[in-house]
Amino acid sequence: MSRSISRSTEAALPPSAVTADDLDRAVQLAVSVLRQAPPTAWDGRAGSLEWDCWETVEHLSDDLFAYAVQLGPRKPPLEGNVPFVWESRRAGGPANAVHADRAAGPEGLLQVLEASGALLVAMVRTTTPEVRAHHVFGVSDPEGFAAMGAVETLVHTQDLAEGLGLPWNPPADLCAQVLARLFPDVPEAADPWLTLLWATGRAELPGHPRRTTWRWDGSVRG
Repeated sequence: MSRSISRSTEAALPPSAVTADDLDRAVQLAVSVLRQAPPTAWDGRAGSLEWDCWETVEHLSDDLFAYAVQLGPRKPPLEGNVPFVWESRRAGGPANAVHADRAAGPEGLLQVLEASGALLVAMVRTTTPEVRAHHVFGVSDPEGFAAMGAVETLVHTQDLAEGLGLPWNPPADLCAQVLARLFPDVPEAADPWLTLLWATGRAELPGHPRRTTWRWDGSVRG
């Protein structure tokens, strides 16, 4: 796995609540990096995923959209997802409600990503902290959905960066925040970015076997 992790070795700030601004920061950093990709590179495989890079951006966009709509109803669902239709465009492809128009090209694809991120940012910013909504990894609150959206953005951008041949070095403080919120069982992180990649099955961590299965804990802790 080829990557540069220089920024993640900076001294991390003490973990704090993940905010709408943190999520927006992750999305904007991701979009900025992905805009550097050659127009012809999007059909290549995204890292270790079975999807190509275009499909992976659609999947990430769909994650952000799905988290936003979970917070949308006056009474958010606690036992399932808001029932949009999620479907694959090909066998083995991601099952999404969000699909980008291929005629719009990579710039249109990244607009879809940015817009989906903005929807979740807005919902996190405007939803009261007491609201709870279903997620398969635990009923969560707006801060939890912000953290989940940030993790999806950070790690899928790593998949994309590998497939597109781009550097991706997310800030250590943001990685530490999402680790603290969603992965309370992971080792204390000298390198939060490497630890987040390990926690999501994407890298080896010295002294710990590589994860072949993983999940975060999105439940609300007092």
